[in-house]
Formats: sequence, C-alpha cells, structure tokens
Amino acid sequence: MGDTGNTSKPKKKSYWDGLKAEFNKIIWPDRDTVVSETSSVVAASIALGLIIAGLDTLIVWALHFAI
Repeated sequence: MGDTGNTSKPKKKSYWDGLKAEFNKIIWPDRDTVVSETSSVVAASIALGLIIAGLDTLIVWALHFAI
C-alpha cells in the first residue's frame, strides 16, 4: 500500500473567522471626513425639508384659494 498523501479535506474557515477577516479590510474614515460628510448630509436634509415644506404650503394655499 502506497501513501496517497493527505486525503483529508482542507479545514473550512468558520463564519466568524471570515467575518473577522472582512472586518479587518475596512478602511475607516478619519474624523475630518466624517464631520464633513455628516455636515453635508444634515445641510441637504434641511434644504430638502424646507423645499418640501414650501411646496406643501403653496399647494395648501392654492387648494384653499381654488375652493
């Protein structure tokens, strides 16, 4: 009988090992980037809210005027 080598299957990585490996690939932004992008999102949200409020007021006024 000859040695056919290692016939066992390679050990699969567990889910948690894979998750940890992927988590370590994340490049976290620095504080300045987070502050800048958060400020942009807040400003855009406020602007959009004001636009929607203005349109809503205009539509309500127009409907009251028409009725």
